[in-house]
Amino acid sequence: MPTPPRIEGVVETILYVDDLARAVAFYRDVLGLAVLGGDGVRFQALNPGGRQVLLLFKRGGTLAPTVVPGGVIPPHDGRGPHHLGLAIAHDAYEPWKARLAAAGVALEGDAQWERGGRSVYFRDPDGHLLELVTPGIWPNY
Repeated sequence: MPTPPRIEGVVETILYVDDLARAVAFYRDVLGLAVLGGDGVRFQALNPGGRQVLLLFKRGGTLAPTVVPGGVIPPHDGRGPHHLGLAIAHDAYEPWKARLAAAGVALEGDAQWERGGRSVYFRDPDGHLLELVTPGIWPNY
């Protein structure tokens, strides 16, 4: 089989949430992500940095095909708590822990990786496990 064309990165990551307004407030106000757009009822798009987009979809809100200008988005949905790791700088690690604590966010774990990276784990209002992670956990990060 011939070598596939190069994948250039992950553009969109989706989390399904029960209360869209509550989730947007958490990601915007606690984590500082800018809102890029959305309809405020079915979904909101946020900027986690770079060319990536974090999509928050109302759970059950995408079970039917969605017609958009230029095409159709097939149905999708998700259940249960998911995991998302967000990149931070080494010198931002302790300030982030302090910010989360000040916002009343319970920290569930803290890890020091053999490559020098660190991770702090906590949950969003829908129970998704979030990780703020510094470089040094993977060979490519």
